[in-house]
Amino acid sequence: MASLQQKTSRGHKYWYIVESRRVHGKPRPVVLAYLGKAEDLLRRLAGIGGGAGIKSYAHGAVAALLRVAQELEIPSLINEQVHSPRPYMPDKPLRHDLTAGATLLLGAIGRVCLPTSKQAWWEWAKTTSCEYLLRVALHGMDSQHFWDLMDALPVEAIETIEPQLLERVRQRYGLSTDTLLYDTTNFFTFIATTNTRCTLAQRAKNKQKRHDLRQVGLALVVTREDQIPLFHLTYQGNRHDGPVFSTIVENLKRRMLALGLDLEKHTLVFDRGNNSKKNMDLIAEAGLHYVGALTPYHHPALIERAEGHFTSVRLQDQTLEVFRTQDVVWGQERTLLVFVSDRLKTGQLRGLYVALKKAEDGLAHLQKSINAPSQRSQKRKDIEARIATLLNHQFINDLVDWSLDEAQPGPWQLTFAVNHQRLAELEKTLGFRILMTDRHDWQTADIIQAFQGQADVEHAFKNIKNPHHLALRPQFHWTDQKIAVHYFMCVLGYLMTTILWREAKAKVQFKGSVDTLLDTLNTIRLAATIDLSGKRGRHKVTYQLEQLDESQRALAQALGILDAHTHRPQLNGVGVYTSKHS
Repeated sequence: MASLQQKTSRGHKYWYIVESRRVHGKPRPVVLAYLGKAEDLLRRLAGIGGGAGIKSYAHGAVAALLRVAQELEIPSLINEQVHSPRPYMPDKPLRHDLTAGATLLLGAIGRVCLPTSKQAWWEWAKTTSCEYLLRVALHGMDSQHFWDLMDALPVEAIETIEPQLLERVRQRYGLSTDTLLYDTTNFFTFIATTNTRCTLAQRAKNKQKRHDLRQVGLALVVTREDQIPLFHLTYQGNRHDGPVFSTIVENLKRRMLALGLDLEKHTLVFDRGNNSKKNMDLIAEAGLHYVGALTPYHHPALIERAEGHFTSVRLQDQTLEVFRTQDVVWGQERTLLVFVSDRLKTGQLRGLYVALKKAEDGLAHLQKSINAPSQRSQKRKDIEARIATLLNHQFINDLVDWSLDEAQPGPWQLTFAVNHQRLAELEKTLGFRILMTDRHDWQTADIIQAFQGQADVEHAFKNIKNPHHLALRPQFHWTDQKIAVHYFMCVLGYLMTTILWREAKAKVQFKGSVDTLLDTLNTIRLAATIDLSGKRGRHKVTYQLEQLDESQRALAQALGILDAHTHRPQLNGVGVYTSKHS
């Protein structure tokens, strides 16, 4: 419990809020806040009844995440796999009364609440109730602390920790895993080109348009219902989706079997970027069921067959015109669905018109520039090459008619026009989706709804790219091991958050996003009240929640944090609960 203490300096008495905590295993007074001299304090407290000082901390999100971590025993689970490679450190190192498992947990909680560098982690933590809840001083958690303890977790240990953690999640929360969603993304880094120690970060097409930087790939498999991550893979940033998918298939099968999941009752959903005959053969050999997609451009005959044979299919919120058939694709019988997605068509049309406008503007600029006196000596092949570059976009080359003539004597004459007849014909072909599955007994609506769940894993990636919560960046690491552990830490934070989101939806019918949930939890604050009414002895500091509105109270009750400040979590590997075995 915190108390009020005074110190005398040069004849003046100064007051501090102090709490006894263990530092390096020994009890030490830790200053929580400096209050100043008594007369200054009285002036500051004028108008506050009872002679009290108040300081508040962000509490809700931290308390809820720690509650999940305690239920799953995350620090001890990680610590079982810790092995420091440094000969001058213990096999299971301990710094500032924190084990490696506790450090990774606190790092994950920091990523969830306010993504920062490791060096700035304490600047965030001291504004929260984290120290009070854990009864341990955290001011020593700087970048060196994180680096030393992250270094003690071997990369191969992550593959051992994840299934054990997920088994605890499944037993504790009863997950729905019948439909699994798979996708990949990448994250750019600022790792120098000259850094040859890092092989994960490579240059390739970056989804955030930072093609000038090295990037690291992340593959993720999540549940459809709550987007809870079941599997992740950190891989080299220049690997294409197809080869990555082949790696995922066998690993995912092992993960599912380790969790005791029946392969026959589960379906993997993936997008068309992972399609190939080799990958589909791997899925068949692994005994996995699937719902995937084909590229309409490669199957024009199927779209022609669908014309005039569509049937209305009612989904939850819309009615689609769908053509269903069975055919052999890549040597296997598959159920195929063809339909038009209005959302996809709108997006494709928007992209088409943006590209068309860009091409027209570029041609108009070229039309003027080749008429300039300084440009009259240009050769035809050079101008045609520039035109080809401007029209180098899907569909655009077929939509723009152009001619280049040389006036004698005089400049080049470039004329161009959009072929509106071809444009109208093209618009009719946009928006088509082709789905394929081996679930021949499924209803058409069930197949479509399963594939539409693919948007959920894309939403998961949006969450971990959110700069305010859950962000995987910034990451200031430049070795493969540190990057892999950092990604594991971020996925761990996302796992705990989706569990909270699932509970909030189930218990209080929470309708908001993960981001909204975290914002709401951060409005639940813990107040420290200093009782200054006594004349002698230590003044008491008591903790209580700030006044909650009805929705805040219901959410706090549902997530089990209404009394977290009086029944603080007890985590193995943290503070007084640290032992050489934890």
